[in-house]
Amino acid sequence: MAIQLETQDTGSTVYQVTEDSLSKSNIYCEVPYCSADSRYFVFAQTNPKYETNRTEYVICELGTWEMQVGGRGIGGPAITHSGMFYFLRSTGDVARELVKLNLATGESEVAHAFPEGLQPRSLGTVSPDGRFYAFGVTIDKKFREFGIELVNLETGAREIIDRDPYILNPHPQFEPSEGKQLMIQHNRGGQLDETGKLIRLVGEEGATLYLLDIADGAKRHSENRNGKRTTLQVGKPYTTPATGHESWIGNTHEILLTVSASGDFASEKGNLLAVRAGQPARVVSRGYRFSHVGTSVCGRFFSCDDGATGDVVIGSIRTGKNAVVCHSQSSFGRAQNTHPHPYLTPDLKWVIFNSDRSGEPQIHVATVPEGMIEKLEIF
Repeated sequence: MAIQLETQDTGSTVYQVTEDSLSKSNIYCEVPYCSADSRYFVFAQTNPKYETNRTEYVICELGTWEMQVGGRGIGGPAITHSGMFYFLRSTGDVARELVKLNLATGESEVAHAFPEGLQPRSLGTVSPDGRFYAFGVTIDKKFREFGIELVNLETGAREIIDRDPYILNPHPQFEPSEGKQLMIQHNRGGQLDETGKLIRLVGEEGATLYLLDIADGAKRHSENRNGKRTTLQVGKPYTTPATGHESWIGNTHEILLTVSASGDFASEKGNLLAVRAGQPARVVSRGYRFSHVGTSVCGRFFSCDDGATGDVVIGSIRTGKNAVVCHSQSSFGRAQNTHPHPYLTPDLKWVIFNSDRSGEPQIHVATVPEGMIEKLEIF
């Protein structure tokens, strides 16, 4: 049962939803891991009592805080705006399955079976029509080349649609309106050693983003070539390096991201940017060291954590106005689940985030103060 911690000076009431010692995370913040009606959200926890499929995906009802384990797997989570959640699970020594879980009903089914083992290098992503699942993979055994694999969930066909030595942390995301492009994170200069151990996440150039066209997949596969890439004007030489935190802005074909908060993109000048193909990036909001990024399903609002304070900040993408929803009091340590990673529920009434304020990471939920959303949209 959730613990109501306090009503903070912002007007937000903060709840600690979990309290046991299992390692847990709200998964991530680029998309809301919620049912379409905002009644349920899902989080991940590691249960060591299982030999395999140790990651439990727990469905929680907002407000009542009732929970059930929706499934167990090994990673690769993805979700659509309709609330269909996907994850990979082991079914033997080498076989894997992609499971589709309806957050509203708790019902699940196998969406695809992988007869041989695979080790995804990223979160997954699903096209808005539910036809395709994409994820990052390692191409060669010495970790010198990586790829993006695309699975047709209707026909079962699989193909590597992109290859590159620097997509070791690709964060693939389907464009959410048409699903004809994937956003890919390009960690230029990143390197692993021959055992897969990280040497460096990026080199001197730093990270950027590009779009990958998947519309001509069959033709591309037959010719054994990569899909069409569109480089976006973020990262060097256009801006300071991209941080690796980015999200599509609703159905606008524009992307929200953060860049290193320095120089022309220092906090007071704005390190939260929006960019679309063929155009320079624009500053969306200022005043905080914006770190991890999420966007609302409607595409009107953003959610971020402030890298300086750990505060949870939301704002209007149209007006640039922002406000602190709550103080996460999380440590922002080395472990990912000590980073708040906040996201807004589709109805814009709640923010879901991580915090280790109690001494270990737990799932927290905060109310969006009454009237805050409306004020953000007033110029």
